[in-house]
Formats: sequence, structure tokens, C-alpha cells
Amino acid sequence: MFYLDLLAALDRFGVRYVLVGGLALNLHGVERATMDVDLAVALDSENLLSFIEAAKALGLVPIAPIRIEDIADPAMRSAWITTKHLIAVGLRSSTPGRPTVGVLVVETVPFESLYLRREVRQVSGVAVHVVSIDDLIAMKRAAGRQQDLADIRALEQVKQLTK
Repeated sequence: MFYLDLLAALDRFGVRYVLVGGLALNLHGVERATMDVDLAVALDSENLLSFIEAAKALGLVPIAPIRIEDIADPAMRSAWITTKHLIAVGLRSSTPGRPTVGVLVVETVPFESLYLRREVRQVSGVAVHVVSIDDLIAMKRAAGRQQDLADIRALEQVKQLTK
């Protein structure tokens, strides 16, 4: 399964990442139909180079007309944020029908904080680094879209049930 192959590859290549977005919602018990994978990754060059190697091993290529190596260039990321208002770089598989992967280039919550508070869950023998509920709420609040506001309400209900 693509999701587990992706997360196992990130682990194999030593990528520091946290799963965010719809799949993280699902793992926290909130039902949300989603196909894409949203990741926050440490944006230091060593980690990004490891991420790029994992992405290449999986046949992932950028959706936008950029080279995948450009993700590791801080000046390029800054230009994308400033001129294109980009918050994530989208990658797609060279195999049709697979989900897209969004890699955040803007940190609404600092990555080190996300990583420190992440939850590591075992899914079919794969360690999955999942954003904490509180950090996911903070990220969704910063995005502020209608769907994000609904997700926040659902996450707050989950928090109440688990107290």
C-alpha cells in the first residue's frame, strides 16, 4: 500500500517527518475522506536531502515544473512562499492513480515542536510519526478554511472523549 510504503521509506532514509492533514485526522479517530498525504519535514538541508532520496526511490516527482532537488534550496522555498504564496510542494507518483504527497514549506508550528510532541504509532509494522492533536488543531486554526474549522470541532470532541 502506497501510504505504508511512503512512511517506511521515510524511516529507512532517516527522514525526520510528522504526518499532518487528513490522514493524521483519521489516525486520531476523526473520519475524513482523503487521498493525499500531508507531511511536515525538518527543513534543514541534511533532512531534505534524505527526503529527496526517499521520494526518488518511490518515483515521486514534483507536480509543479521544478526539480525535486529545488526543495532543499532555502532561497527557492523562500521565493515560492513570497511570490507564489505556496505553503506546500506537491509530489505525485510516476505510477498513475497513487495519492499526491504535500510537503509543507511554511511552518505554522515550528517543526521541532511538532516533532517533540508527535505520537509514534505502529501501523502494520510501520512506525508512523503523527502530529499531536493540539498541534493539529493549531495548524488547522492557522489555515482557517471551513473544512479546517469543522476538523477542529471534531478534534476537540476526540480530546474530550479521551480525557
